[in-house]
Amino acid sequence: MRTSGRRRVARGRRPLVLVLPAVCGLAFLLLPLAGLLLRAPWRGLPDRLFSAEVGQALRLSLVCASSATVVCLVFGIPLAWLLARGEIPGLGFVRALVTVPLVLPPVVGGVALLLVLGRRGIIGRYLYEWFGVSLPFTTAGVVVAEAFVAMPFLVISVEGALRGADPRYEEAAATLGASRWLTFRRVTLPSVMPGVIAGAVLCWARALGEFGATITFAGNFPGTTTTMPLAVYLALETDPEDAIVLSLVLLTVSVVVLAALRDRWTRGAL
Repeated sequence: MRTSGRRRVARGRRPLVLVLPAVCGLAFLLLPLAGLLLRAPWRGLPDRLFSAEVGQALRLSLVCASSATVVCLVFGIPLAWLLARGEIPGLGFVRALVTVPLVLPPVVGGVALLLVLGRRGIIGRYLYEWFGVSLPFTTAGVVVAEAFVAMPFLVISVEGALRGADPRYEEAAATLGASRWLTFRRVTLPSVMPGVIAGAVLCWARALGEFGATITFAGNFPGTTTTMPLAVYLALETDPEDAIVLSLVLLTVSVVVLAALRDRWTRGAL
């Protein structure tokens, strides 16, 4: 009773001078989305949504985002485990490097990928000379670019789950003779699965909306590298209504992701 009373008092003491800026901030965030909904071609939406161009970009985006998420899961979970449980020098610096793609301009990330994986890149030249593999301006290049910008979301989520997991279950499994790999697969991974799922969903949504690194590293070739964000950019010059339809699809995905992860974030805030 005292706690609820204190909360009512605290709410009553909120300064009214903050209400107007708060409302303006909310309007600033919501009005563009409202404008998108108001200008949407609702009558012709089904026809445009299932048109060849929109369908092609949508399929390519779903395939590439899903493939990038798989890549992030394969490499991101072990990396998160290393950051959470590793005892190596300079681990804090490694953690900072992992989060760099979060703040790095995507175009800069695309340029960096070109310098490393391009045909004349540090690694890309050997991939091309020895195996005939060229990643830039291909669908595989889209997957690489999306995985580069999306992996930190998965790593941060899984690392947080690993740090919050109770280590006593792992110790009990080791005491019973389980190997480290068996302990990780049968005890650790199931205990942090909610974090893995949340990270994978965020990773997939980030990959689906990636633009800068994709257009820089993979280019913009319809049917090969033109994902939905790139298709929106192209459609703005030729058919703005198609751009609105594609934007609505991306907006719907974002809302679904936020709704799916809301409970997790609310628990974390509390």
